[in-house]
Amino acid sequence: MRARFQSRRQSNLLTKRVIPCLDVDNGRVVKGLHFESITDAGDPVELASKYSRDGADELVFLDITASQEKRGTTRELVSDVAKVIDIPFTVGGGVGSVDDARDILLSGADKVGVNTGAVNNPALLTELMGIFGKQCVVVAIDAKRNHSEDSTKTMFEEDGKKFWFEVFIYGGRRSTGLDAIRWAKEAAALGAGEILLTSIDRDGTGDGYDVLLTQKTVDAVSVPVIASGGCGRPEDMCEIFQRSDVDAALAASIFHYEDRSVNWVKEILRDRGIPVRL
Repeated sequence: MRARFQSRRQSNLLTKRVIPCLDVDNGRVVKGLHFESITDAGDPVELASKYSRDGADELVFLDITASQEKRGTTRELVSDVAKVIDIPFTVGGGVGSVDDARDILLSGADKVGVNTGAVNNPALLTELMGIFGKQCVVVAIDAKRNHSEDSTKTMFEEDGKKFWFEVFIYGGRRSTGLDAIRWAKEAAALGAGEILLTSIDRDGTGDGYDVLLTQKTVDAVSVPVIASGGCGRPEDMCEIFQRSDVDAALAASIFHYEDRSVNWVKEILRDRGIPVRL
């Protein structure tokens, strides 16, 4: 499993990655709007197999209610998905300890995604890095614009409105008061090998990625960043790659509901001058 991850990772060093996401709840892939209004999108094993065949560079599997329900990610389902794909596989949801991470990796994942567990216990990132290696540790950051003025935060202004980006945990249900840009920098320093950055404001809207949030996070860290939240068409991926230095773009509904392959999207990216692996 590790050889699979390393060989594919090396081939992607000079290219932008396109990553489908499986948000899973009760054994089914779901899709929502701003992390709410959840609807069914299909079987995770069937979709994973399809995306692996259709040119996905990696796959992300997120058990979106695991932390809220104080349970681990469903190991059997992770194992079933791992068996039908041959691309790097990140799994997150309910990871609050080294044992949780070990269970996920032993079930067939290549990387572990940590969000709530890292915010509640930042030292966990250093533990995970020390045991499994930095390349296996992905910190998922769910961020939302907060329009209150706060001199202790990284403030921005757009269209005359001032705001900062706040970190949310437990599947976007609980605010933390943490500055997302600063948390990304801290997480990378503690042991994260990659940042999975999701804009709650853009999630499910199809209005495109949050370019400002993405680029400011990329500027703050020295590890790869995956943009997430808001992709509704291939042009949205083109925009995030053209207007930021992000390493990868993650999407869900564009692949779940459209009768088009991942390679079809990548061909559009290539035609726009964006380096991708086909």
